[in-house]
Amino acid sequence: MSIKNTARLRRAKSTRARIRELGVPRLSVLRTGQHIYAQLFNSDGSKVLASASTTQSDVREGLKNGKNADAAAKVGRAIAEKAKAAGIERVAFDRSGYRYHGRIKALADAAREGGLQF
Repeated sequence: MSIKNTARLRRAKSTRARIRELGVPRLSVLRTGQHIYAQLFNSDGSKVLASASTTQSDVREGLKNGKNADAAAKVGRAIAEKAKAAGIERVAFDRSGYRYHGRIKALADAAREGGLQF
């Protein structure tokens, strides 16, 4: 594992420890070179309540590729929609140690516009 990835995982670990204390569902993001994924976990992290990604056909429709900010915003809107359907409005945003800019920021902003509070 690279030093860069190890540092990211260390940051993610400390963030998740703080989120666990809050006792609210956690919106976790995973970014790869080709796609972006979002999952909504229950407060103790044992169960996935909703998920959305650029690999899903309904999200991929109309996108040129799954690795830009437009695709991330579409995933953010999709996860917000699924969370509302599950009766969840308040979440903690887990950026998984990534910097809050670019695709991560686009996903978070779109999820907020979709009605999620964090």
